[in-house]
Amino acid sequence: MSSTTAPTEAAVLQALRSVQDPDLHRDIVALGFVKDLRICGGNVAFQIELTTPACPVKDLMKSQAERAVRAVPGVEQVTVEMTASVTASRPVLGDKGMIPGVKNVIAVSSGKGGVGKSTVAVNLACALHRAGARVGILDADVYGPNVPLMLGATGQPQVVDKKIVPFVRHGVQVMSMALLVAEDQPVIWRGPMLHSAVRQFLFDVAWQNLDYLVVDLPPGTGDAQLSLSQQAHLMGAVIVTTPQDVSVLDVKKAIRMFQTVNVPILGVVENMAWFTPPGHTERYHLFGSGGGARIEREFGVPLLGQIPIEMPVREGGDHGTPVVVSAPDSAAAQALTAIAAKVAQRVSILNAE
Repeated sequence: MSSTTAPTEAAVLQALRSVQDPDLHRDIVALGFVKDLRICGGNVAFQIELTTPACPVKDLMKSQAERAVRAVPGVEQVTVEMTASVTASRPVLGDKGMIPGVKNVIAVSSGKGGVGKSTVAVNLACALHRAGARVGILDADVYGPNVPLMLGATGQPQVVDKKIVPFVRHGVQVMSMALLVAEDQPVIWRGPMLHSAVRQFLFDVAWQNLDYLVVDLPPGTGDAQLSLSQQAHLMGAVIVTTPQDVSVLDVKKAIRMFQTVNVPILGVVENMAWFTPPGHTERYHLFGSGGGARIEREFGVPLLGQIPIEMPVREGGDHGTPVVVSAPDSAAAQALTAIAAKVAQRVSILNAE
């Protein structure tokens, strides 16, 4: 039997104060991240509850915590369990605009069409789910809804207790106008009808305990964007662009629009950044380069990442299995997964502020 004195709770907590959250700039004890601390002789076990399961530095924080506690006299074994409880955004005016069952609403927008906005939105939702979050996606592009195709969702949704029940595909809750109208039927609506539809999709859908609701907006700065920002509390917006100048010009307009309605810009995603032929390493910048970096410099919004052009991205969208699910080791999927982690990171920081 060892004669070494068992470590105390105070000593363990003091050691853990050396572990800092690099985004919130405070130690994990002060932040209340340390949960369920148990000490049995020389064995110490505890949880670190982060503000998102997609935290990009969770492995680093775990190793730092293990190392800090192992240095406490009397400690023989350390067991750390990493958990997460996503923080909910709160509007300035009480609960106005809060959607039942949803903690954070993230809009995905673009200044123009054809930049892969829906592809980014769908993969962002799937990547957040794969990281352990509860995620839904709302296809608010009522004139050209593509999300159900990209996720392989078909059929008519059910209505239970006057609420529309979303489909679930790849673990993500899904709702879209495409699920409510015939495939070849165009939606011809004026502003007030669109406004009403957006509200119904937000508040009359039975969203189930979502950490993040990703909203795929139509391109541009029209009625759908204004309706969403007026009716729901938006945690923030992710703006998708391609490198060429014409797309960057339109992104500037989108940024100004969200700033006008007081929606934080979580960051910019540069899609179709380059192409690398199979079996080669050279990068060919088919649409130019540096667009996202220019936006970052001019507006002070972070460049969340760059996504290369790859066949699995297109194939995944056509077949209803997004690339982060169908080919998670591909360069595009890894880029999208890293972007999702940065989005979650930005949400946590803004909620803490």
